[in-house]
Amino acid sequence: MAEDTLLIPPYGGRLVNLVVPAEERPAWLAMASRLPSIQISMRSLCDLELLATGGFSPLTGFMGQADYERVLEEMRLADGRLWPIPVTLPVEQSSFGSDRIVLRDVHNNPLAIMEVSEIFSWDAEREALAVLGTNDPRHPLVAEMARWGKFYAAGRLYVFNLPRYYDFVDLRRTPAEVRRLLTAMGRSNVVAFQTRNPMHRIHEELTKRAAAQVDGSLLIHPVVGMTKPGDVDHFTRVRSYRLLVEKYYDPSRTLLSLLPLAMRMAGPREAVWHAIIRRNYGANHFIVGRDHAGPGNDSTGKPFYGPYAAQELLARYAAEIGVKMIPFTELVYLKREGRYVPIDEVPPGAEVATISGTQVRDEYLAKGRLLPEWFTRPETAEILRQMYPPRHRQGFCVWFTGLSGAGKSTIAAILNILLLERGRTPTILDGDVVRTHLSKGLGFSREDRDTNILRIGFVASAVVKAGGAVICAAVSPYRAARNECRAMIGSDQFIEVFVDTPLEVCEQRDVKGLYAKARRGELRGFTGIDDPYEPPVNPELVLTTTDVTPEENARKIIRYLEEKGFLEG
Repeated sequence: MAEDTLLIPPYGGRLVNLVVPAEERPAWLAMASRLPSIQISMRSLCDLELLATGGFSPLTGFMGQADYERVLEEMRLADGRLWPIPVTLPVEQSSFGSDRIVLRDVHNNPLAIMEVSEIFSWDAEREALAVLGTNDPRHPLVAEMARWGKFYAAGRLYVFNLPRYYDFVDLRRTPAEVRRLLTAMGRSNVVAFQTRNPMHRIHEELTKRAAAQVDGSLLIHPVVGMTKPGDVDHFTRVRSYRLLVEKYYDPSRTLLSLLPLAMRMAGPREAVWHAIIRRNYGANHFIVGRDHAGPGNDSTGKPFYGPYAAQELLARYAAEIGVKMIPFTELVYLKREGRYVPIDEVPPGAEVATISGTQVRDEYLAKGRLLPEWFTRPETAEILRQMYPPRHRQGFCVWFTGLSGAGKSTIAAILNILLLERGRTPTILDGDVVRTHLSKGLGFSREDRDTNILRIGFVASAVVKAGGAVICAAVSPYRAARNECRAMIGSDQFIEVFVDTPLEVCEQRDVKGLYAKARRGELRGFTGIDDPYEPPVNPELVLTTTDVTPEENARKIIRYLEEKGFLEG
């Protein structure tokens, strides 16, 4: 199987390679020391790596405006080639004072020099609607986009340092390296399997069947860049993938390799994108499941995308990409026969066993129970059990939001005592206290308020990841910032509590005299007076304070935590 046979039709050409030759690297590094620079985000770092190594072929850099506009409107580059997702570099300023800038990672390590050819403004709302089909801040990318720079920069890239990894180094391969390994397997067909979750027996059965169906090799290609907030971390996942592949797959036709992709969770468009990327890595078949790359439910509790929308869109473009879509067939386990069969082939009267994703999370992992062997290999079950303690030992964040004077701090103080009584020692992040210390110097513009809330969210996420309980009590008036905090902390561990007290009641309480000052015009941009408060659309709890005491409200939260398993009953 020659390498050229794996190119994306009708694109032609070889894989893009933006990495400068080794002998030129010292000169580029020396130049980088004299140029202005910017630090890029983790998302842009993932994009830069895949641009540099050809994973995003035919792209040769971050998109300019002509490509960007046509991708939004038609899922095509300016020259007509199919490409469904914008790959752009957000920046804060419209000029750098130089036609060359250095791109650095968060640790200030230089990665590349960009010859800036254009900087253009963009509209987050328009892009979200075009690519994601929604502006709902519950979508993790919508919330994130609110923090991006106001401009996009584009230009030729000279990459002299790829990101350096210390984990699973032997599994991190460029598209060219993956192609060579697949070619050595000697099969003309390659099936790629995308995953950002642990692989259970049903995934194992499906991938093996797909490879056998096309008489091809199997590329197990998990995403280890950025996935959906709250997903199982890649360290845990890759440990389980490696054990599964080494023990239960045919080594002559199976390759495990990692993909440093920053997912957008864009559903149908993302499925097309994933297929193009896998074609660059050498696959010509791609498995697509229900709600592929879906972020879950929106603010009203409904899925962002239809269950088969991704399969339908990819099927429409499969021939153009050169990748055949293999639908993820629903399989069920026949208990008496000890085997998996498609759901439409279940014999009459047969006893089947199934476990939903919710059951995996709430009835097994949350309770410290090993998953049954028919569902998950023992090696995977043990890794998950080790990494995910029972729910009552996991961290959580109770996030109070509401107008100033609504009663958030009062209820939070009582909740703190009730949690201490139950053996949990919460970290309390009160909005006023945080402003005195962590956010000293910030004003009350929308940008400064969001910065304050995101700082609270960052600290809360660190405590929750360490298994601690957090109580946050801040006005947090804007949905986008609250939802970004939800994404940082993890949706399953974020309990949004809306203290729904009418404005007139808050004004009557006005212990600090702030509403009176705002009414007199002495305070500008005060929430509820001359600055909006955006109430949650679908919070976990809504509390009223005119007819319920603070203690009763605090005990409502305790009951909720018990129901969700965060507290033992």
